[in-house]
Amino acid sequence: MTNYRIEFGWEGDGGLGERLIREVIEGEKTATCAPRSDYTEEELAEVIDARGEVIDVVDEHDEPRCRVRMVAVYETTFGLPAPGLVRGEGFGDDAEAFRQDHREAWSEEMEEEGNPLSDDTVLVVEEFELVEVVEA
Repeated sequence: MTNYRIEFGWEGDGGLGERLIREVIEGEKTATCAPRSDYTEEELAEVIDARGEVIDVVDEHDEPRCRVRMVAVYETTFGLPAPGLVRGEGFGDDAEAFRQDHREAWSEEMEEEGNPLSDDTVLVVEEFELVEVVEA
C-alpha cells in the first residue's frame, strides 16, 4: 500500500488544477507527467511503487476528489513523447500540441532552475484509470 497521491492545482493556478481534476473525472485525462529532474530519488521510488495501486487525486487544498488506479509508470523524452502520454494528456496524436502546451507551462521555471527544457528532457509518465469519484 502506498501513500503516494497525485495532486492537481496550487494557489494562484488560475483554475488549472480544477480543470485537470474535472478532466480526470470525465475520463478525458488518463495520464500526467513531470520532468524527471523534479523528483528526488525517494519521490521517484514512491511513484514507481504506486503501479497497480489505487491512489487519491487531491486538489490544491489536499482534499481527495477521486481515486485512480496507476496502470503504468515509465520514462519518455520531451522531444519524442510516448503516444500513451500524448493521448492521456488529451492531445490525441498531436505530439507537437503536447510539447507546445508543456513548453508554455514549464520553460520559464526550468530555465530558472538551471535545467532548461529540451528535446532530451526526460519525463516521468503516470498513466491511470478512474476508479471512483469522492463525494464531498
